[in-house]
Amino acid sequence: MTVTLVGKPAPDFEMPSTKNLERLDEPVRLQDYRGQWLVFFFYPADFTFVCPTEIRALSERFDDFKELGADILGCSVDSVWVHRAWIKSPPDGDPEGLGPIHYPLASDPTRAVSRRYGVLVEETGTAMRGLFLIDPDGRVRYEVVHENAVGRSVDETLRVLQALQTGELCGANWRPGQRTLAAR
Repeated sequence: MTVTLVGKPAPDFEMPSTKNLERLDEPVRLQDYRGQWLVFFFYPADFTFVCPTEIRALSERFDDFKELGADILGCSVDSVWVHRAWIKSPPDGDPEGLGPIHYPLASDPTRAVSRRYGVLVEETGTAMRGLFLIDPDGRVRYEVVHENAVGRSVDETLRVLQALQTGELCGANWRPGQRTLAAR
């Protein structure tokens, strides 16, 4: 049975990461992101087809997230060494290459974090595409988990983050600059 994390404290984590791409000796912790929003997303595996499109798309919009006081962290069960090899693989000529990105990738080799966030597929040992918006107080405010064959929309992630930051009721298809709904 799947239980939503929305409205609950985000499950704590500490994982190896690519924060220091050369030494791979700087872990990431949930507490590192206290006081800011965090876009924390899981993807199935490095050197695949859909995953680099999402990771690059988020990286291309990194400054938009930063302007909203948000940071980004990606995570899969692959090791930090595989993450580094992928980041150093240019996307030119290699559809599976990733290239440089503006945020770290975390490694969940024990699958404990993927399991706590409810995205682990036990049969394959990989994570589904799960994305969590965690507020500055460490609470999950939004989650989306779906089929691995379809990439997520960066525009929709930004829109939801902006809507949550209004503190107001925002109707379907609300966009920044539009009026929010009056509380009833």
